[in-house]
Amino acid sequence: MSKGEMSPVTPFLTFAGQAEEAMNLYTSVFENSEIIRITRYGPNEPGEEGSVMHASFSLNGQVFMCIDSNIKHDWTFTPAISLYTAFENEEEIQRVYEELSRGGQILMPLGSYPFSKMFGWISDRYGVTWQLQLNES
Repeated sequence: MSKGEMSPVTPFLTFAGQAEEAMNLYTSVFENSEIIRITRYGPNEPGEEGSVMHASFSLNGQVFMCIDSNIKHDWTFTPAISLYTAFENEEEIQRVYEELSRGGQILMPLGSYPFSKMFGWISDRYGVTWQLQLNES
């Protein structure tokens, strides 16, 4: 990169042992998605052997990075920042809503609101929050 250039801004998710499980769920739920790369902790490294030292994956073209933190924290994900996506049809938004909310928490049930014909806000089983909206046509 030349001076003044920077790489794209990439969401970075920090997990406590569930990074690979979360990536597998997300890439199975969203079309055009894949795990790009996984680097694992080996023996005598600071993280649990076999856990994710660093990984990248894409969800419908958006690249994410994630890790299994080898440092214990008192914090986790918060709804103050969520992942947003819009859908073209009701069947697809309902499918994704069901998959991501299984084992998680519903913050706003999938339904009609003054600002949207169909919207839902959930926290998945890993604590990552998602805002799902049907495109108005």
